[in-house]
Amino acid sequence: MGLFEKKTTVGGINAFGKPKLPPGQTATEKFPVLTYGETPKISKEEWRFIVWGLVEQERDWTWSEFLKLPQTILRADFHCVTHWSRFGDEWGGVLFRDLIRHIKLKPEAKHVIQHAYGGYTTNLPLQRMIDEDVLFAHTFNGEPLPEEHGGPMRVFTPRRYAWKGAKWIHGLEFLANDKPGFWEVNGYSNTADPWKEERFW
Repeated sequence: MGLFEKKTTVGGINAFGKPKLPPGQTATEKFPVLTYGETPKISKEEWRFIVWGLVEQERDWTWSEFLKLPQTILRADFHCVTHWSRFGDEWGGVLFRDLIRHIKLKPEAKHVIQHAYGGYTTNLPLQRMIDEDVLFAHTFNGEPLPEEHGGPMRVFTPRRYAWKGAKWIHGLEFLANDKPGFWEVNGYSNTADPWKEERFW
């Protein structure tokens, strides 16, 4: 089978105790490309990952430096707010909870804004980023993450609708208070729980 061709098995409970298929979703073997605006083209040589805001020290990583962080393979499901879900793919990258060990946060940091190349932003509480297997993904089923799906690296949020994980990730901003991102400002749910069908405000 190819990168996107796979048998879909739906039913039962997922790894964190929820029904594998959230309400209102349809299982698919396809992987539609949904993007607002143009697809940025970022080479691994020019890619940088930066952190700022409520941190003791701002810092950045090159591609090779980021790959020296602990790497994880996560088999998980992908849920799009447009009512489709894809199951059981292998995502490779760096878990946020491993990354955070290399960032000295100020005590008042409680929220995270993801900033993407191209200007896209989305938001999540810090504790959810830690607890929910949020992954900075650079491989998909053993191959480099395709550009149209967020390569060279995107954020993957298996317990939230997929817009909560920015494609073409460029950096993180740590804040004391919540700040809605692009789609949240435009009417999408701030919490985005697929099992509660939190699609819109």
